[in-house]
Amino acid sequence: MISNIVFTKNRPLQLEGYLESLYRHFPQELFRTYIIYKPELFGEQYQQLFQKFPNCKVIKENDFYSDFLRTLNDVNTRYILFGVDDVVYFDTVDFEVIDETFEQFPEDIFGFSLRHSPQNAKACETVETIFADDQRVYRMNWQAIKEYPFELCATVYRTEFVKSIINNAQNNNPIIKKLFSPSSTFIKFLEKSKLKRKILKRFGYFYAPNLLESWNCRWCQSHTSQLPAYLYYQKYCAAAIQINMVNTTTVNKSKDITEFSVETLAEKYKQGYRLDIDFIAANKPVKTYCENVKYKLAKKDYKKNC
Repeated sequence: MISNIVFTKNRPLQLEGYLESLYRHFPQELFRTYIIYKPELFGEQYQQLFQKFPNCKVIKENDFYSDFLRTLNDVNTRYILFGVDDVVYFDTVDFEVIDETFEQFPEDIFGFSLRHSPQNAKACETVETIFADDQRVYRMNWQAIKEYPFELCATVYRTEFVKSIINNAQNNNPIIKKLFSPSSTFIKFLEKSKLKRKILKRFGYFYAPNLLESWNCRWCQSHTSQLPAYLYYQKYCAAAIQINMVNTTTVNKSKDITEFSVETLAEKYKQGYRLDIDFIAANKPVKTYCENVKYKLAKKDYKKNC
């Protein structure tokens, strides 16, 4: 099994699209899914969604740092896959191929990516063709081309490897931890103060998914000698459809943010519209990030172009 940890905030329609597309292209019994959900808007829509997927374990976010570490500590599967609510799957890779790749290349595999292909990978001339489980797969030296190695998108990692990275990347000074970790008395006292995030940043405690990703990625990029050098992949299976914004730290270049705001899409979800994953599978994205992709919402037999 693979533990699938998904992060979501204010995007019930996209989260359902993520789960539906993942389970369509990969066996649902392969995954043990955890959803770390930050309550803010659209509680009614989220409850409707959670009832549809009762096998998912929902963690209502209180303190992201502690909630994530507790969830990660609960994971006892061999592999882990992260997910964010604006990702959608449109193809599949046989899990036996992924498992065999980890078995055959244990010393040099960093992770098995589902968002790369020989066509869209950076520096394609450096891609090597190899075979795992008698199927063609590819490997790319992320260290040589400065590729983003650690991500919360669509890469399968060994669970123990992920735990090791996160343990090494965080501040483990016992005094600092006691005084300034998110669960400390002092930080809780600053709950509504602007100082809280400044202090957490200063002492290296991630408090949101984008920081979890970027800080651990930077640690990997600065400790390459301690890490396997290759990302493996077979074909392009997942893309991020970034059409709206839910935080102020990540710039979104889409021209359609107002038209596809979280409020607009949540209302569509309430009306019965869903992301048309058939359309996406039939019109596969060609870029890793599809900021301006025009996708479809479907309501029963009626389909409306967005």
